[in-house]
Amino acid sequence: MTSSDNSSPLVPDDARPPRGPVDSSKVPRYAGPATFARLPRIDQTDDRADVAVVGIPFDTGVSYRPGARFGGNAIREASRLLRPYNPAQDASPFALAQVADAGDIAVNPFDIGEALETVEHAAGELLDAGSRLMTLGGDHTIALPLLRAMARKHGPVALLHFDAHLDTWDTYFGAPYTHGTPFRRAVEEGVLDTSALSHVGTRGPLYGKRDLDDDAKMGFGIVTSADVMRRGVDEVVDQLRQRIGSRPLYVSVDIDVLDPAHAPGTGTPEAGGLTSRELLEIVRGLSDCHLISADLVEVAPAYDHAEITSVAASHTAYELTTLMTRQIAAARGAASGG
Repeated sequence: MTSSDNSSPLVPDDARPPRGPVDSSKVPRYAGPATFARLPRIDQTDDRADVAVVGIPFDTGVSYRPGARFGGNAIREASRLLRPYNPAQDASPFALAQVADAGDIAVNPFDIGEALETVEHAAGELLDAGSRLMTLGGDHTIALPLLRAMARKHGPVALLHFDAHLDTWDTYFGAPYTHGTPFRRAVEEGVLDTSALSHVGTRGPLYGKRDLDDDAKMGFGIVTSADVMRRGVDEVVDQLRQRIGSRPLYVSVDIDVLDPAHAPGTGTPEAGGLTSRELLEIVRGLSDCHLISADLVEVAPAYDHAEITSVAASHTAYELTTLMTRQIAAARGAASGG
């Protein structure tokens, strides 16, 4: 395979320029293995990555339609069409820092407790090696062990949660660890900074008003999908930035934040969601926030068609990755006096 020349004055500490994606002018996009954005595997970058794209093929925590275990690879396939320059952010993310595909964290599909421990340990190892994570799920249960790993490194973190649902319910059928409960557990465990928690894109019926009351007691602010429509992206982004401030920020994106017209391939679709354009613009507006890592979950390709959901997911992950590489490059430039 041939890599593009992604040399940059802002390079990793060991002075080696980042290895970029396969050159699509020499190898057709549809050829070869489907790593995210056709980037090198992490073993091809001497096990170093400023941003590690990692899959977690796990959906044992779902409450309705299964299939998100196949989401990571569907996103990778759809990401073949991503290109090295991001005009919306005026950045070449794969030249600014080393981004590599770290493969999948293989977890036990029959034991949720063991699976969460495996994710937390593997995520911790990548963080300890100096990587930020762009995680491809999998169902939303995986956010809890990822947040545990983040808090171990950064202390309690701010959370920006894009989702049709609150995911702060207590239990399902008496089970405390499901894709509808990760953020209640995270608050209870003290891994979140409760002064900087926000849901974006919530909508649809609830079990009762107490769901909202409990959510507010945990510290969450809510921007519904209707709020985004009425107030506009710029006003919403400004509100989010003020709430987050300079705190370490973790972003968790459930693809069902999008309307089913934009993301049919998901387990619990709700009418009236964001457009893919609105989601991408809100993410781009977070450039001043300290983004430490992110996940994108709940892509279930069995319910998708024409890769609509996977394409939206791959572009969202691309924007989040671009934000992280820009911040890494800026920090290095500041440290070197540039």
